[in-house]
Amino acid sequence: MVNRENAKLMTGNEACAEAALVAGMSFFAGYPITPSSEIAECLARRLPQEGGTFVQMEDELASMAAIIGASLAGVKSMTATSGPGFSLMQENIGYASMTEVPCVIVNVQRGGPSTGLPTLPSQADVMQARWGTHGDHPIIAVAPSTVRETYDWTIKAFNFSERFRVPVVVLLDEIIGHINEKIVFPKREEIEIVDRARTKQNPEDYKPYELTDSDIPLFADFGSGYRYHVTGLSHDETGFPTNDPKKVDLLHRRLNRKIDRYKSEIISYKTAFLEDADLCIVAFGSSARSAYRAVSRARTSGLKVGIFHIFVLWPFPYEELNKIARRIKKFIVPEMNLGQVAHEVACATKYEVTQVNRVDGGLITPDEILEAIKNVPV
Repeated sequence: MVNRENAKLMTGNEACAEAALVAGMSFFAGYPITPSSEIAECLARRLPQEGGTFVQMEDELASMAAIIGASLAGVKSMTATSGPGFSLMQENIGYASMTEVPCVIVNVQRGGPSTGLPTLPSQADVMQARWGTHGDHPIIAVAPSTVRETYDWTIKAFNFSERFRVPVVVLLDEIIGHINEKIVFPKREEIEIVDRARTKQNPEDYKPYELTDSDIPLFADFGSGYRYHVTGLSHDETGFPTNDPKKVDLLHRRLNRKIDRYKSEIISYKTAFLEDADLCIVAFGSSARSAYRAVSRARTSGLKVGIFHIFVLWPFPYEELNKIARRIKKFIVPEMNLGQVAHEVACATKYEVTQVNRVDGGLITPDEILEAIKNVPV
């Protein structure tokens, strides 16, 4: 029997805010923007109750700068936004990547480009989450599809950020942000919480970007007796700028390697009905909800269809999909964009992918996916 005290009706945005507090987030800076504003509204009330700090900034560029500064001071920090604000944050997301500052950015996607469709859903920021800022940079992006998943994956986003010293993007969309669902909270003792590894070196011996066996430098909080340089310029182990080709090469390869070498521990997905399937639906976010219903109805009709549900979009599960493609040669990708994930699935499987796309502000329905299933020759 479910303990009523552990169950609640709430939206994805509310679940995101509550999960951030459970993860240990104590600093939020943001600027209101539809459809993410409820995250800021919840935290404006809840953070002071938990002894944290909430700041409404003048814009999204400043919001991103503020959470970087808070994280450098040693606290877990987060901001939340939507498409136009996410675009404004890109310069400082790049700075956080280069300087290896842990932080979480929630993007509740809406129609775009530009101001687009402020109150309607989209999934068109997938590529921006990975490649929005210039240069080769590490990133992790997660994509929940239910309110409970939003709760769980917001906590995991903080854990990833702290462990790997990297910005992590939580890619919600308007549907997940605003849908009301019953959520049964896990017990606190069942939740894994990760904190960044801190140095135990004497301040005079500390190098902020020293190469370690893990490829992840040990952290030192500003204000705790450690003085060191932080710059978006290419830098050496001391944190000071350098143009030395060997040191620059070492830095950039390590920044990207620290995610690539651990991708098997980061990548997450769920499969269903693939054992005997002739056709695979690859889905994420709110579109996965319709995909499950479509697969269930297709199975009832005797069609052998399975689903590959992606929770972590970046790093992308290329190898895992490639293994499936050794047996299944037909793939359908439903997404509220013009084929951003479909492109990656085609790269992974080496097969042509059938796309089910909507960019009109409407959600993809089970009927639309089921129609595509029936029209794919197997």
